[in-house]
Amino acid sequence: MTTIGIVGAGAAAAAATYVLDTAVPDAEITVFEKSGGLCGRAATRRNDDRNLVYDYGANYLKSDDERVVELVTETLSDEGMVDATEPIHTFEADGEVEPGRDADEHKWSYRMGLTQIAKRLFGGTDATVHRRTRVETIRREQGNGDGTDGDEKWSLVDADGTEWGPFDVLLCNPPAPQTAELLADAEWESPVREALRAAAADVPYRSVWTAVLHYEFSLDRPYYGLVNTDKAHAVGWISREECKAGHVPDGESLLVVQAGGEWSTAHYDDDPRENVAALADHAADLVGGDRLADPDWTDHQGWRYAIPEDGVKRGPVDSAADEGFYVLGDWVVGEGRLHAALANGLDTGERVAHRL
Repeated sequence: MTTIGIVGAGAAAAAATYVLDTAVPDAEITVFEKSGGLCGRAATRRNDDRNLVYDYGANYLKSDDERVVELVTETLSDEGMVDATEPIHTFEADGEVEPGRDADEHKWSYRMGLTQIAKRLFGGTDATVHRRTRVETIRREQGNGDGTDGDEKWSLVDADGTEWGPFDVLLCNPPAPQTAELLADAEWESPVREALRAAAADVPYRSVWTAVLHYEFSLDRPYYGLVNTDKAHAVGWISREECKAGHVPDGESLLVVQAGGEWSTAHYDDDPRENVAALADHAADLVGGDRLADPDWTDHQGWRYAIPEDGVKRGPVDSAADEGFYVLGDWVVGEGRLHAALANGLDTGERVAHRL
């Protein structure tokens, strides 16, 4: 039996798992996720007391890749899918809002939130997903020692000291800096390891600090979202969750306010209450209305490794794949968007299936 280990349960890992389960039907696939959720930064929370559903990381799925569109609208059930049809407007450092950007053709989510993508992908397979299992050590081990192709195996050790494996191939889905940390401590005697570690460590990332602001009144605005185009404002993005059917009760509003990279880095470890208050003030200025500075309920989340701003060098990635170690995610292609992560997962799954 072929065994496949996957570290991380982000969107790319979910897509790769789905491909491998179909293409290598005899494979035993085991996924290890350090958190309690699925789909990485495409994250959803619920507040059942207020009947709220909100995507507080990635905001929506674009229809920029034909394979991804086919995957979510045809291969998987599109039941419960929603589309925010309002356009996206822009603003620069002066905070003046302009209808300056064409809306994406589709801005998809689900009534239950974007995490439905990973839940449906993993749910359509026989893979075993271990949540709240933090992998701390990667090991490359010899089999019978004769050096024949495919003889080497992989194993993993989690934070509790439990060893998992052996695996014929290993896929690694965490953000590049976390992948680099795993590789730094990996028991893998090969120059390929250090080359890939250095390449992953070189991928630049933008941090994002997010405030979620709820109001018991509706907002009449001609847009779904506002995006800062010159990266010179404290806020990088604001979206209205009420534009997604089923996310916010009628007559109420929920703003997802994501700070820009410089502001997020400077204030990442500040008191969350102060950060939320500051971002609420900015939302009031941008969206308009002093009462937006005083939300009746809030939430927040920091993403230290939110958005890759470049891709990884292909040479080390390909060399590692030759030894049965695959990295995948939006940072591999250098585009911090959900559709890019899913597309890379499909590509990686097909590549691993071809090897096996």
